[in-house]
Amino acid sequence: MFLLDYKKLNEYRSEALDSLVPVIDVCLGLKSYIYPHQYSYPSIFIYGHRASGKSHVMHVLMKELEVREISTPFHCLDTDASLLSALLRLQELVEDNVTVILLSEIAWDKFRPNTGCFEPLLLHFPDYSKSELQQILSQNVHPSYSAGFYSAYINILLGVFYSVCRDLRELRHLAALNFSKFCEPLAEGKVKETDTHKLWKHIEPHLKKAMQTVYLREVSSLQWEQMQQMEEEEAGALRGLSAHTHVELPYYSKFLLIAAYLASYNPARTDKRFFLKHHGKIRKTNFLKKNEKTSNHLLGPKPFPLDRLLAIFYSVVDSRVAPTASIFSQISSLVTLQLLAQVSHDDQLDAPKYKCAVSLDFICAIARTVNFDIVKYLYDFL
Repeated sequence: MFLLDYKKLNEYRSEALDSLVPVIDVCLGLKSYIYPHQYSYPSIFIYGHRASGKSHVMHVLMKELEVREISTPFHCLDTDASLLSALLRLQELVEDNVTVILLSEIAWDKFRPNTGCFEPLLLHFPDYSKSELQQILSQNVHPSYSAGFYSAYINILLGVFYSVCRDLRELRHLAALNFSKFCEPLAEGKVKETDTHKLWKHIEPHLKKAMQTVYLREVSSLQWEQMQQMEEEEAGALRGLSAHTHVELPYYSKFLLIAAYLASYNPARTDKRFFLKHHGKIRKTNFLKKNEKTSNHLLGPKPFPLDRLLAIFYSVVDSRVAPTASIFSQISSLVTLQLLAQVSHDDQLDAPKYKCAVSLDFICAIARTVNFDIVKYLYDFL
C-alpha cells in the first residue's frame, strides 16, 4: 500500500520557493512511485488548477531520474472508456516497468468509468497561496529597479487581482503589462521608490480598469497598450482645451456633453431619481448610496447607449428641442473633437455606445457657461 504525505509535499514546495529552486524538492515526494530500478506504481493521476506546477514538476522529475518519457496530450473525456482503463493497466499489459501519469485540471471523479477500472494514485496540486505568488512573481525583477520596489508593485497587483485570479501565468502577464504605468511617477521625478502610498494611488484606477478589459479578454494585450496610448494623446488634447478660458461649442453641444458626462458617471438606475419630477420615494436610493463604497469617478466613465444620452439631454436642456439631424451631427462633432469616445463597433448603427472623455473640472467649466449646476445631478456628490 502506497501512502503520500501531502503535508510534507507542501512543505517541500514552500522550501523550494524560499530557496529559489522551484521544483527539485517537490519531486522527492514522487520518487518512491517512479523509480527506474524497481517496479513503480502503475498509474498516477495528478490534478489541480491551471498553472499550479503540474507539468513543470514532472519534466524536472523525469530529467533528474534520467527516465525516458513520452508525452501524448489527448482529452480523456472525449475517448472511449476502455482506452482509459487500458492505460491505467498498461504496466500489467506490457509486463514492463511502465508508469502512466495523467495530468488534468479536472478531478478523477469526472473520469472514473461506470464499469470500474484500476484506481490510480491520486495527487492533488493545490493553488499557490498569496505569499507563494508574491515570492514567485517577485523573482522577475526589472533590471532598472530594486527588488524591494518590484516586490511592492507585485503586492499592489495581488491586492487587486488575487480575489478574482490565482492563475500564475495570467498574473505574470498582467504584472508585465502594467509595470510601466506603475513607474510613471518615478520616471517623472514626482515620487521616490519608497513612496508606496502615492504609487498605489496612481496605479489603482489603472489596475481596476485592466481587470475589466485585459483580464476578462474584452481586448487583447496589444489593443490595451494602443488604448492607453490613445488615452494619453486624448488627455493631452483635453489639457490643451481646458487651458483656454472658454470652449467654442454650440449651445446644444454643451448640453449634449453634459448629458454624456451624467450618463457615464451615474448608474442607469438613478436616471429616474434625477430627471423625473415624480419619481416616488428616495429612501431606498439613499440606503443604496450609504452602502456603496466605490466612487463612480474612481472607476472611470462607463459606456452608455445613444437613447439614454438623448433622454438625459432632453431632460436637462432648458427648452424644447426637436430630434433633428442637427442634434445627431453635433454628437458626431463631439466624437471628432475627442470629447466623446465611441466604444461600439462602426457597424452597430442601430445601437451605438459612447463614453464621455472629459474630466470633472472640464465639464464643470462647460456647465457654468450655460448656468447648469451639474454637481447637483452627480450621484457621487449626493
